[in-house]
Amino acid sequence: MAAAPLLPHPKRWPDQGLHAAWLGHSTVLLKIDGFTILTDPVLGERCGVRMGPVTVGIKRLVAPALVKPQLPHIDLILLSHAHFDHLDRPTLRSLERAGTTVVTALNTSDLLRVRRYKSVHEIGWGERVRVGPLSILGIRVNHWGARFRTDTQRGFNGYLIETKRHRVVFGGDTALTDSFRAVRGARPVDLAIMPIGAYDPWISVHCNPEEAWRMGADCGAEFLLPVHHQTFRLSRESYLEPVERFVAAAGSRPQRVVTTRVGQEWSQL
Repeated sequence: MAAAPLLPHPKRWPDQGLHAAWLGHSTVLLKIDGFTILTDPVLGERCGVRMGPVTVGIKRLVAPALVKPQLPHIDLILLSHAHFDHLDRPTLRSLERAGTTVVTALNTSDLLRVRRYKSVHEIGWGERVRVGPLSILGIRVNHWGARFRTDTQRGFNGYLIETKRHRVVFGGDTALTDSFRAVRGARPVDLAIMPIGAYDPWISVHCNPEEAWRMGADCGAEFLLPVHHQTFRLSRESYLEPVERFVAAAGSRPQRVVTTRVGQEWSQL
């Protein structure tokens, strides 16, 4: 497993503005006016089924940019769905704190030790929950939520995160859908976190980079942070193909793509 190419420094981020660091795969550390959020945290060497002291599953290609001792206090953990590369129980157990809230998809909280968090909220598409200064809306995505073949009742979400000053979209995992048009509003989306990898041959459930760019445009995003690439080998496309195609999709404004390497950070004051 290679080391992350860059090391973010979230403890230097001020309590004003919007800050983000891509830690690998779909794990993004956000700070919005002093409130910290961690999306789909997966920080272990492998993700998969836990058997005694070991995890049986796919191994990381690149280490996470930050590990648990390097993280600041997390106010909110945002979980898109129950797939092993998005809902990692060992990582979540390491993040259990009485001051941390979890927002997750419908019928997924049984995978958590809910009493060890401040609160755990399940929401569905079109539903909102308030967490501190945030309003969080569940967005319908084009994916599926089963962790195993039989637990088909589990939900799967994208999210719109809103404060008085900022709007952020976390796309979770999705194939192409028009659903992100519904979050476009009078205020722009400052940042859209969109999945761009694992489309070959899984295009029916994972968007390709051009489709990810289109969905970011659908929600009116000013800046885009691509995830779901460069971390696990989940499909056949080459290692850098997703991010190269995504930057190409930006055309004459490649600066709208705020991260291209694991560990890269970005701020908007």
